[in-house]
Amino acid sequence: MLHVDPILAATSAPPPFTVGRVLTETRLDSWLALGLVLAAGLYLYGVHRLRVRGDRWPVARTVFFLGPGLGGIALVTISGLHAYDTALLSVHMIQHMVLSMVAPIFLALGAPMTLALRTLPVGPRKRLLAIVHSRVARVYSFPLVAFAIFVVNPFALYFSDLYRFTLEHAWAHELVHAHFILTGCVFFWPLLGLDPLPGRWPYPARALLMLLSVPFHTVLGLTIMQSSTLFGGDWYPSLNLSWSDPWDDQVVAGGILWAGGEFVSVTMLAVLVVQWVKQSEREARRVDRELDRQEARERAAGPAPV
Repeated sequence: MLHVDPILAATSAPPPFTVGRVLTETRLDSWLALGLVLAAGLYLYGVHRLRVRGDRWPVARTVFFLGPGLGGIALVTISGLHAYDTALLSVHMIQHMVLSMVAPIFLALGAPMTLALRTLPVGPRKRLLAIVHSRVARVYSFPLVAFAIFVVNPFALYFSDLYRFTLEHAWAHELVHAHFILTGCVFFWPLLGLDPLPGRWPYPARALLMLLSVPFHTVLGLTIMQSSTLFGGDWYPSLNLSWSDPWDDQVVAGGILWAGGEFVSVTMLAVLVVQWVKQSEREARRVDRELDRQEARERAAGPAPV
């Protein structure tokens, strides 16, 4: 049995969780907060550049990227929730869901790569395209590879000593947060994203892959709920939280992962179907226009000679 340094445990034990503390425990001094501000600033600058030269950028994309995208990351990492992410497994699971499933989806729907390609000078634009079409990008954005990474990562984290290590080291815990975001982006960007990516699958194959991801969250959530051992070893009991029982909290954590995973997957499947329908409508209009042009050319050519 691993034992926790009592001093370390004491510094990791927050006061009872309340909604008010989500606001009062907010921190703005982390590297992640700086990264969020920088990302938002660059995105808004790109939108401004387009507007100055008279080009249009959909408002919905900006709202998706800044709101549920960057805003979702901020909600679970720099708000007061961060004070409880090593004290309550349930809070950590909320972070897991938002960072790996919710935020990456809306970042992808914000189409930041398309915005960059439309606003960057020629040199940086060519370098960005070279990165997008590089062998490494092709491998990691290939849907089956992204699917494997997305599914295997939670099992590798929670069913090994790695999770305990992240509880004991703040830098490792924040690194896991960044890893969640990247993993979610790698999986959802090729499926739902609007940016130009190489080797993108047709919509039926993407919908099938999205469906296949649903059972894994169910299995992982139920396994956590029914586990006879505590995740993190004796870390949570050593905190001696009078207001939370580690066993009950672990059941809640598993339920969050189970229900949240299914809800997000089914919702995003619906988004994918809507994109599929819109793409089919655009293709139908394109075919109609081509047929109209062909008919106009035939009329202009006059009747065929007898």
